[in-house]
Amino acid sequence: MFEWLFKYPPAAFSKGQIVWLAPFPAAWLFAALIAAALAPAWMLRRRPGPPIDVGPRRRLALWALQAAFLALLLVMLWQPALSVPTLRPGQNIIAVLVDDSRSMGVAEGGATRLERARRLLDDDLLGALGTRFQVRLYAFDSSLARIESTAQLKAVGQATHLGEALRAVAAEASAAPVGAVVLLSDGGDTRGGVPHEVIEELRARRLPVHAVGFGRERYERDLELAAVEIPARVLRSSRVAATVRLRQSGLARSRVRITVEEDGKTLASREIVLSAPEQSETLLFSSGEPGPHRLRFSASPAEGEENVRNNQLVRLLSVEDSRPRILYVEGEPRWEFKFIRRAALEDPALELTSLLRTTENKLYRQEVRDPKELEEGFPAAAEELFAFRGLVIGSVEADYFTPAQRQLIHDFADRRGGGLLFLGGRRALAESGWNRSPTAELLPVTLPARKGTFHRDRARAALTRSGADSLLCRLVEPPEANVERWKSLPALADYQEVGEPKPGALVLATVETPEGRTLPLLITQSYGRGRTAVFATGGSWRWQMLQPLSDVTHETFWQQLLRWLVSGSPGPVSASTPQPVLMDESRVVLRAEVRDKAYRPASDARVEARIQGPGGIAESLPLRAREDEPGVYEGEWNAPQAGAYSAEIHARRGDEELGRDLVLFRREDGVAEDFRSLQDRELLERLAEATGGRYWRPEEAARLPREITYSEAGLSVREMRDLWDMPALFLLALALRSAEWLLRRRWGAI
Repeated sequence: MFEWLFKYPPAAFSKGQIVWLAPFPAAWLFAALIAAALAPAWMLRRRPGPPIDVGPRRRLALWALQAAFLALLLVMLWQPALSVPTLRPGQNIIAVLVDDSRSMGVAEGGATRLERARRLLDDDLLGALGTRFQVRLYAFDSSLARIESTAQLKAVGQATHLGEALRAVAAEASAAPVGAVVLLSDGGDTRGGVPHEVIEELRARRLPVHAVGFGRERYERDLELAAVEIPARVLRSSRVAATVRLRQSGLARSRVRITVEEDGKTLASREIVLSAPEQSETLLFSSGEPGPHRLRFSASPAEGEENVRNNQLVRLLSVEDSRPRILYVEGEPRWEFKFIRRAALEDPALELTSLLRTTENKLYRQEVRDPKELEEGFPAAAEELFAFRGLVIGSVEADYFTPAQRQLIHDFADRRGGGLLFLGGRRALAESGWNRSPTAELLPVTLPARKGTFHRDRARAALTRSGADSLLCRLVEPPEANVERWKSLPALADYQEVGEPKPGALVLATVETPEGRTLPLLITQSYGRGRTAVFATGGSWRWQMLQPLSDVTHETFWQQLLRWLVSGSPGPVSASTPQPVLMDESRVVLRAEVRDKAYRPASDARVEARIQGPGGIAESLPLRAREDEPGVYEGEWNAPQAGAYSAEIHARRGDEELGRDLVLFRREDGVAEDFRSLQDRELLERLAEATGGRYWRPEEAARLPREITYSEAGLSVREMRDLWDMPALFLLALALRSAEWLLRRRWGAI
């Protein structure tokens, strides 16, 4: 219909420009249009005459119709035309790219997507394109390959890399006259989309991509494990929370079971009810012994589910074989100190070194590694303090530390990335100047500007909503029982007013005072590269003393809090990869953040990754420094086969070794195409629109050969296409005259 009315397809108008072919200047048209508007107005100044009088509104309507008709005639007289770029017949190449990945083998309506694409090409598209252009046929999955016929398409590719295929065609267009790209695909790119730089390269070459989409855009009944989030590394025997994100359609109110397994052994399992199109659930399990762990997360198939291959994901977990060190500084002997130390000593994954001030000038050191360590008291050098990953400050006044030491405490969290915990006490927090110290900004609360904040009164603790969801405060399972367990704990021996939480801080627990006030008790926040917290009491020891000997509430809480303190605290070399599980992908990016002993960025280091993998693979990869991120080094490597890999990152500066770290990754083949196997129409439409092409449904593609000729790529010329004789203009002229005649007849003015 559009072409019948306007002579040419929409592509011609979107890429063309309106010009005037009449020998008269364009400025004259403007003057003529003014005259065409004034002439009917002058004629209608007098009444049309008897027997019917035409009022002002009717005159206005007649004037508008007559002026519009005259203006239309003038526009046609000036001979409008469309200047549009067109490809030269026979001299340009049309690149036809067919998705040959496994998702194109999905059967829908009695035929696979690939069969429908092959039928479209063989019956209509290739022949119609071949009459005007040279046609090159390509198949692509994870790479692009030239083929001679559609019979070579098999739909067995394990991954779809749209960006790489288009990048290869753009490179070919630099040496050959490629006029346009026809892409037949379901849009399921296993790398998450087409990179921006590829689209920019296509736009720079003015190379349009016409995308023909295949496949259903939604399943009637399907459940997919969209993502699983777990920490990359944890301490031994840690409680791990995995966030499982589910995506479903047509399965609301269905019951399914989500499970995490390792080597066939179930670590955790939960039955859930599907409620929303996307929802997140949490699975809790123990990390187990040190070493790499391959975890399989799965959801049981729901009744009538159409695609069950996307119901599982693999993730890697590295359990550290180390005992992170924590320094606990206490200003006075007290029960809290004794029981915190006892809880820490019972945890084989922690090493707690304590520094206790027994008298004004005497310190008692425990669990030091050598007789000289902390001999002079609290560290005065960054290298000594930063050897610890956590720092606990008890009932100690701020002025006990020198200004340089207070700056070190600040840098411990900010620059080193350590965990810092402040406890309540009669010499703690606002009672002894921490509200005036430069380290006050470290605290997750704004301390009161007064004393008298420490109270030796019994007070009961309770969880907030955030605390009920946090593993840090999880004493028993399930979460509902945990909330009640906190309410039943013995009252604390004391509490401290800590002021208002800062923006971004998280209040996990509160305390109810004898007067009925509710005050923050456990507050956490991220700070710099580390984390800080306040536990506003020195009386949690009553949780141990006033409960049966077999009760482990106190030990559990403090072990979890101390583990949280050191969790994520990096060493001098911190290695990572953004994608630890490569799904039908070989390219892995290795990243290392390198710091010296004072944890300042080391941009002059020599960094190398020593990679080991299946089949005896052993290679070295130098990492290059990033100019935009001091101390950060990156490198890319290709994993040649499926299996588990480890990369040990070494960093040296001259003859000095700065440190090393280990990162794990795994290549899994034959899984990527099972996810997001629906047609990603949004991606195809964005790609076509960004490059000047168009998205087509298969049943519309018969018109594609006529529209594809309008392109500025390859070898193109500008053509003039007359517009003055468009049927739409003649129909509009007829409509204007007919409308005037009908109005006059209705008013009796004819």
